[in-house]
Amino acid sequence: MSHEQHQNLIDSLHECAVACNHCFDACLKEEDVKMMAECIRLDRECADICSYLEHALSRNTPFAAELAAVCAKICEACGNECKKHDHEHCQKCAEACFKCAEACKSIA
Repeated sequence: MSHEQHQNLIDSLHECAVACNHCFDACLKEEDVKMMAECIRLDRECADICSYLEHALSRNTPFAAELAAVCAKICEACGNECKKHDHEHCQKCAEACFKCAEACKSIA
């Protein structure tokens, strides 16, 4: 499958990585950073796997389905953690994560 056929997923991956990086940075500025530790950790995990899969799909990786399955799992974990927090950046990140997880499942 060509990267053009994966364009919607690639777009979702990019949006999710950006949202996770923004959330990560904003969480570091929160008053109680320790309370945000798991959110911060999962933001990084999610941003990294989304960025990797975005690049891998653009070069037509033969491992697309396997990588997408792992990415969906990490996106869901990050989304579930982010939705526990009331901060706007966490809520936006959760939304992007859940959208990306669904897009990943479409090829997993």
